[in-house]
Amino acid sequence: MLTIYSDDYFMDQAVKEAQKAVDEGEVPVGAIIVCQKQIIAKAHNQTQILNDVTAHAEIIAITAASSYLGSKYLKDCTLYVTVEPCIMCAGALFWSQIDRVVYGASDEKRGFMRYGKELLHPGTKLEYGIRHDVCSALMTDFFEKRRQ
Repeated sequence: MLTIYSDDYFMDQAVKEAQKAVDEGEVPVGAIIVCQKQIIAKAHNQTQILNDVTAHAEIIAITAASSYLGSKYLKDCTLYVTVEPCIMCAGALFWSQIDRVVYGASDEKRGFMRYGKELLHPGTKLEYGIRHDVCSALMTDFFEKRRQ
């Protein structure tokens, strides 16, 4: 059941961001950051449009949330992201000291879990598989269309 303030609800908001990425021809990754049940940052991949390999949804969301809070630390925040973060993004999440990371689909090739949860800050809680089918389908559909 989808209730407001649930992990499913917030992941659906990240999925909406991922769809914006698809609409712009970007790899469909969407991210939001929540603090005290309020969305304080929304982002999607923009590496193509910004011509910047670091313009991942997670990095953009971290920057926006830090700006919103006026702090480089995101200790009371949760990141919802449609796909498992890469090691670059895991490093940024480590430095932000984010409280919790929730991702939908795993990334067997580039995801940080190939190297282990130790890439995140020791205080960061990790959850995955929320809306897995929807998040995974976004990626699969995107890359199938690119191969055609």
